[in-house]
Amino acid sequence: MIDWNKIDTVLLDMDGTLLDLNFDNHFWQEFVPLKFAEKRGIAIAEAKQLLEPRFKSMEGKLEWYCLDYWSEALELNIAGLKAEIAELIAVLPHVVEFLEKVHQSPRKVLLVTNAHQGSLGLKMEKTCLYRFFDDIISSHTLGFPKEHAEFWHQLQRQQPFEKHNTLLIDDSLAVLSAARQFGIEHLISVSRPDTQLPKKEITGFPAIEDFRELMAGL
Repeated sequence: MIDWNKIDTVLLDMDGTLLDLNFDNHFWQEFVPLKFAEKRGIAIAEAKQLLEPRFKSMEGKLEWYCLDYWSEALELNIAGLKAEIAELIAVLPHVVEFLEKVHQSPRKVLLVTNAHQGSLGLKMEKTCLYRFFDDIISSHTLGFPKEHAEFWHQLQRQQPFEKHNTLLIDDSLAVLSAARQFGIEHLISVSRPDTQLPKKEITGFPAIEDFRELMAGL
């Protein structure tokens, strides 16, 4: 799937790519509505009805990923709530094997994530994956989400890379599309970001179910 001889820089997403998206799906779809319902004294079903359009309206925006924004908007300690269920944070199958191999190679390996620093810190502490990266970049430090063209311009200024020698692996098709428009040549999606859900049918990008599919020739 990848000719590793052509790759100098590897850009990796975190949630749904390296980490099981089940944590985030459960957190936003079940745990936050539960805590919101408890605070408001309403049923969970009503809380979900109230929250769903609010969440939907922020998708693809930096605020959607910002724990401070949602803490204020929902009057809940979102970072604290994430820590309460941190035992659900899990690395996807064969990710560590892949990261060990690519880290030992001469390539630059960067974690590029929309995760807010509070969530990013918790997940790196829980998984210890930070040791595999030359640098970790959150979209919150660049001021634009990865779905926005300006994120990629800012990233290239901060971490110079050649577009034709760079690989991005991400479970978000919107992010992959933005990266493609920017000119990153090698793009791969993840077809099973949440281990509790069926494999997704991906169109428009090559996709892997787990990282063993990329390890040949690495």
